Amino acid sequence: MKAGRNFFVWLVVLVFLVMLYDVVQGTSGGGANSTEIAFSEFLQDVDGGRVSEVSIRGPYIDGKYEDGRGFSTYNPDYPGLIDDLKARGVRIEAAPVDTAMNSLFGILLSWFPILLLIGVWVFFMRQMQGGG
Repeated sequence: MKAGRNFFVWLVVLVFLVMLYDVVQGTSGGGANSTEIAFSEFLQDVDGGRVSEVSIRGPYIDGKYEDGRGFSTYNPDYPGLIDDLKARGVRIEAAPVDTAMNSLFGILLSWFPILLLIGVWVFFMRQMQGGG
């Protein structure tokens, strides 16, 4: 019964570390000073020359104002957006939508077979030690 308790403790520690990793990865992308703005406000800021750079990932736009503040918004498939940004001299970075599962469930799902094999191996090794 002690082996089961040890396995459970290590499993809890592992889940905690994976959750901590997921939280750190989630906060590193957007930044703490990024604010969510309406798309119409974004267009007004572009027209006013207040936007210095944008990063377009699928329908999501993250960017920075001239004063260094960050923002994010959703692009509802506005056809003239790139032309407007180019005309105002905004630095544009574009990338496809990140399709990787970046959640705790995705990480656990991808690591589950390896963790299961390690768990079974540890269980058998403890059983083989016997009572000595």
